[in-house]
Amino acid sequence: MLRQPIRLARFVRPPVRVYAPAPSHILRRTFAEHHFPGNKAESLEHSEIFKISQAIQQDHSELEEYYHRIVNSKDPDEQTRFQNAFIWELARHSIAEELVVYPVLEQAIADGTERANKDRGEHQKVKEQLYEFQKLRPGDQNFLPTLEALYKDLKQHIKEEEEQDLVKLEDALGLTQSKELSQKFEKTKMFTPTRSHPSAPDKPPFETVVGLMTAPIDKIRDLFTKFPDMESTKPYGGKSP
Repeated sequence: MLRQPIRLARFVRPPVRVYAPAPSHILRRTFAEHHFPGNKAESLEHSEIFKISQAIQQDHSELEEYYHRIVNSKDPDEQTRFQNAFIWELARHSIAEELVVYPVLEQAIADGTERANKDRGEHQKVKEQLYEFQKLRPGDQNFLPTLEALYKDLKQHIKEEEEQDLVKLEDALGLTQSKELSQKFEKTKMFTPTRSHPSAPDKPPFETVVGLMTAPIDKIRDLFTKFPDMESTKPYGGKSP
């Protein structure tokens, strides 16, 4: 019997795929998610101690840094970038507190409901001021006065929250629960709106529903938003050189 000749399979070189670089606005947003507190939640899982008071105080420090970078700058581009960072952080921080921290505050301490409602009222005023500020641009007559009035109220809220509410909350929770709450707080910020929406509800479950509807719209806007670059600030609110 004659054997059929063996045909060697022809080697075909796989096509070389050329990947186009990501558009600049995608790179900006990728950096923003990495640079700002969006990825803190993952690092918290490996942290020995990161209490809810520390998580909130860290946000407060970042807001203070962004505020000073805006008011002390004469560069409109730098002011715009830190304005966006300030809005982005304050909007997420406020809603995450309302969704995660204040319900626990209500349950954990005797006058928790009274304190939480007071904090929500202060948040509402700040949200309304932030809504006006996010419509302004450097060079507008009311740009700095609006920010300064907002931050004056915010600073008073921060002082009372850090010196009173968080102290009582930490005493009531203990270290393990506090760390778990801080992780939940950081993860929640990843899904909250990144702009001020003062007409939205400020209590769950309605705030959660509205937030989930609004957040994707805000995040699309973020794709075209200028944020500070690596040379202007350090991750997690570190002071700039």
